[in-house]
Amino acid sequence: MANVTKLRINDSLYEIDADPQASLLSVLREQLDLTGSKYGCGEGQCGACTVLVEGQARRSCLTPVGAVAGKAITTIEGLAQGDQLHPLQQAFLDEGAMQCGYCTSGMIVSAVSLLNAKANPSDAEILQSMQGNICRCGTHPRIVAAIRRAARVWKEPRR
Repeated sequence: MANVTKLRINDSLYEIDADPQASLLSVLREQLDLTGSKYGCGEGQCGACTVLVEGQARRSCLTPVGAVAGKAITTIEGLAQGDQLHPLQQAFLDEGAMQCGYCTSGMIVSAVSLLNAKANPSDAEILQSMQGNICRCGTHPRIVAAIRRAARVWKEPRR
């Protein structure tokens, strides 16, 4: 018996055949070829798999695909508008806030969620919000600087 689930990802509609308990991360990567969200720990602790669900950060490795059917899902691939990077993507580039890049998509998506909730967070609020994202390369000071930079140019609510 087919398990057809309708997903709304990056403003596109998809019908996928997957067990409703399958992780959103596995569906994104294996069925839809959206590979920006990374598999890190598989336990929701590292943040590499973070996506937005209805504008809020969610660990896709722990999220059953059936739980997000019909909800607006945004991955790192859906943040840019054509050739124009999202302000957080641009700020990460401008601040050199990545080294190996493995955590970067999860960091950016988590920061989008933060700035959706609070347009001008303090450094303490940034650090608190980003605590669930691990960067093994140690670029945390540049990540905080990138989020501060993006907050300065944040003009309107984004995905």
